[in-house]
Amino acid sequence: MTNPTFNLHQRLRVLAFNLWWTWHPEVISIFTDLSPQLWRQVDHNPIAFLNRMTPEEVEMRASELVLHSRINYAFRRLDEYMQKKRAWGALHGGNLNSRPVVYFSAEFGLHESLQIYSGGLGILAGDHLKSASDMGIPLIGIGLLYRQGYFNQRLNEDGWQEEDYTDLDINNLPLLPVKDASGQPLIVRVDTESGAISARVWRLQVGRIPLMLLDSNIDENCKEDCELTSRLYGGDQRLRIRQELLLGIGGARILQGLNIFPGVVHLNEGHSSFAILEGIRRYMEYDGIPFRRAHRRVSQYVVFTTHTPVAAGHDRFPPDLIEEHLGVFRKRMGLSHEEFMSFGRVNPDDQSEPFCMTVLALKSSRRANGVSAIHGHVSRMMWQSLWPGKSEAEVPIGHITNGVHALSWLAPQMYQLFETRLGQVWSAHMAYPDIWEKVMEIDDGELWETHQNLKMRLIRFVRRRLQLQSLRLGHQDTLDQIDQILDPDVLTIGSARRFAAYKRGDLVLSQPDRLAQLILNADRPIQIIFSGKAHPRDDEGKRLLQRVAKFSYDSAYRHRVVFLENYDYNVARHLVQGVDVWLNTPQRPMEACGTSGQKVVLNGGLNLSVLDGWWNEAYDGANGFAIGHGGMHNDAAVQYERDAEYLYETLEKQVIPLYYDRDKGGIPHGWVEKMKHTIKTLGWRFSADRMVKDYAERFYLPTATAVSADTL
Repeated sequence: MTNPTFNLHQRLRVLAFNLWWTWHPEVISIFTDLSPQLWRQVDHNPIAFLNRMTPEEVEMRASELVLHSRINYAFRRLDEYMQKKRAWGALHGGNLNSRPVVYFSAEFGLHESLQIYSGGLGILAGDHLKSASDMGIPLIGIGLLYRQGYFNQRLNEDGWQEEDYTDLDINNLPLLPVKDASGQPLIVRVDTESGAISARVWRLQVGRIPLMLLDSNIDENCKEDCELTSRLYGGDQRLRIRQELLLGIGGARILQGLNIFPGVVHLNEGHSSFAILEGIRRYMEYDGIPFRRAHRRVSQYVVFTTHTPVAAGHDRFPPDLIEEHLGVFRKRMGLSHEEFMSFGRVNPDDQSEPFCMTVLALKSSRRANGVSAIHGHVSRMMWQSLWPGKSEAEVPIGHITNGVHALSWLAPQMYQLFETRLGQVWSAHMAYPDIWEKVMEIDDGELWETHQNLKMRLIRFVRRRLQLQSLRLGHQDTLDQIDQILDPDVLTIGSARRFAAYKRGDLVLSQPDRLAQLILNADRPIQIIFSGKAHPRDDEGKRLLQRVAKFSYDSAYRHRVVFLENYDYNVARHLVQGVDVWLNTPQRPMEACGTSGQKVVLNGGLNLSVLDGWWNEAYDGANGFAIGHGGMHNDAAVQYERDAEYLYETLEKQVIPLYYDRDKGGIPHGWVEKMKHTIKTLGWRFSADRMVKDYAERFYLPTATAVSADTL
């Protein structure tokens, strides 16, 4: 229990050191009110905020603004949350309460102030931890502490992406060193043929969930290895395998150092698959059992989630890199090089085949799943050859469709509206459909006004960001008309994603004359806000991004087409809370899930998307708009043209007419009816609470029970 004698500054530090605050707007508003300018200067980082504001200044501002009761209330709420004994996991978690789930991921997206994520995979992992916390499911996260994060994106005058990196200041992050049994900082070590790699361990508290982060920047390492955890997804294959060695084997050794015995090991994508090998080694050396039996035992408690239907997204390493980094392991396990390589090969006898992390995970897991129904089907087809003689339907890869942590992405205004209309306990029951029925009773004018306020908030945010971009680029024309850029009365489309070829972020630009007519229409115009990053080494993705950026630079469209640099958690939050329509145009069936559109749903926005990923199972004809009918042509160029035509037809014949069909008071009742139906039918289905509950009931609890029986 927290100390009741803490002063205000100390109480705020307690709040700041638990990321619970990131999904509680009443806490965020305290920091904002104390000093709006400083809060923005530190990029919404409460530790940095408190490091620059003395206890005396906090006390003075709190007295001026009468904040004492609000701070004390937030402090008590956190304490009650952490002490709660009747959460779902405590009541239904069974033996997970003594043998927790350990969740490995190469990235975690928790908030913009902690840049250890690049995109969807990390955001999904962060949402998973938050919902596990809310539900009280015993879970521990394992990841890497990237000192420079992913990268900061800047566009040059020609619209070309440039990358720069900045070092995180540990003193401004809510990290605490993890100690071993003797009270010393916990250091894990992984031996390779070319020397040992060591890492210290930091703890980050996410509500009730501890997240352990490995940091290689320590004196024990050479310069190369000190920089091992500097950047996310940077460098060559050798850097990647060393990062993954540290994540998997080093992460597993954290558990050993803390005497934690997991009931389930959940691998979020293949990056952490080497954890399987550490489990095998432990069983062989401590229980004295042979390799095959140890492998079967480890496979009993591993759950594996694959996230990509793109072949290039699955890490593969050549034999020499595997031998350099895992040679020590294979010798201790008594395997030849080829025997070891076979565990990462689809065809064990093909000596030319590299070692694939996904193959290792699929061969070594009790449960495996894709992240949507269509992705489960694609994954079974992709990996069918791992199970010779089985039909595609018999391949043991299922699916659990992703969801989003509602309270992290829901605008405070929408939260207040739901609390008023759905009841004060709605957020505790959001995974159940009945709680959402009352959405249909919300007054059209009230819902529309709430949405319009959020759109105006988004527009103000865009103008601030665009002003900074334009100052740097010298776009004086944009600066001169900054207050005229974007109009709250115009249909606003958001389109933000990683710029990769299969995501087709330029599809809406494919018919420029037709697009110009829509943008410049005098009576029923549209406006578009773009954002997103390309991988630093993906020149094709950069060219695609450049095309979109240069279109936004065109003076004819500048007031209605914007590209926001440096897409991150903060930009995403503003976009999903304020747009009218979320545009998603992947090449079917290449989108594994695509959770951004789920965040839009919670805030009353509508989706306009290809029938892929989650939207393929969500769309019912009345809760948004579909691009096409789910067909796929063998020629990607033909499909591109068809989808472009479908997109324009849907905009012209469905989206735009419905949006601008207003009554005398300016309310588009048909559109608002669609908003309500969307929230009612999708809010519960695509929440992370539902997702985590699915994992718990279908994967975690059966796995943990079987493991307990197996160890008898």
